[in-house]
Amino acid sequence: MDLNTVKEVKRPESADVVIWRNGYAWLAGGTWLFSEPQLAIDTLIDLETLHWPALHASEDGLDIAATCRIIELDRFVAPLQWTAAPLLCECCRSLLASFKIWNTATVGGNICMSLPAGAMISLTVALEGIYTLWPREAAPRQILAADFVSGNHANVLQPGELLRNIHLPTAALTRRFAFRRSSLTHLGRSAVLLIGTQNPREGDLLITVTAATTRPVQLRFERVPSADELRHHIDAAIPDALYWDDVHGTPAYRRHLTYYYAEQIRSELGQKGARA
Repeated sequence: MDLNTVKEVKRPESADVVIWRNGYAWLAGGTWLFSEPQLAIDTLIDLETLHWPALHASEDGLDIAATCRIIELDRFVAPLQWTAAPLLCECCRSLLASFKIWNTATVGGNICMSLPAGAMISLTVALEGIYTLWPREAAPRQILAADFVSGNHANVLQPGELLRNIHLPTAALTRRFAFRRSSLTHLGRSAVLLIGTQNPREGDLLITVTAATTRPVQLRFERVPSADELRHHIDAAIPDALYWDDVHGTPAYRRHLTYYYAEQIRSELGQKGARA
């Protein structure tokens, strides 16, 4: 869509030079910006000119630039010891997006949209990611991925603040995992997306609930709980008002699938032969 309110596109060599004002917007993939009128925006600031390396693997884990394309993440070949790395592809393929969007949309853009069905949110929260944020006139700050989204299309970013990097630690990438997702149509928007991870040596369990709720919810157990314990913790962590309600599923439907998939994950990762 043509944005006829936009009068200027800035292409800075450094994000530090940008003095923020109302009417500015960061431009990465632009798949949402160009999908509907943006009447309050008159200037786009193109992040492409900053040339951030998309992906960097190290002994500490995986660093993902906010400008990394979805297709780049999907094609990433992870070290063999990163047993949870298949989640990268699983979540990339959980987006309601064509191949054209894959080649344009960015990981950071999906996170900053902060929609319940944002699969890059599901991925980075489940793998205990750490976001690096760049405020306009302050030092960079870090925040846990689980604390970034505060509600539907809402997050902790301040005006002009920029998501720079997502770090997935090795400790999370080397856990075993279980993945469950449901949508009303084939390749449709997620109605429920749950990911469970476990350190096989410690026998703990971390279940991340997304898409069903307006913000991510994590259930952390030192050991695999019983079915009744799990259901009790879900009820305590997710009040009725937190379940998302739209054309892709009612709160009751999403609550039912949350119970159902969480129990499947508990059962799968509670077995010695769980995928690792």
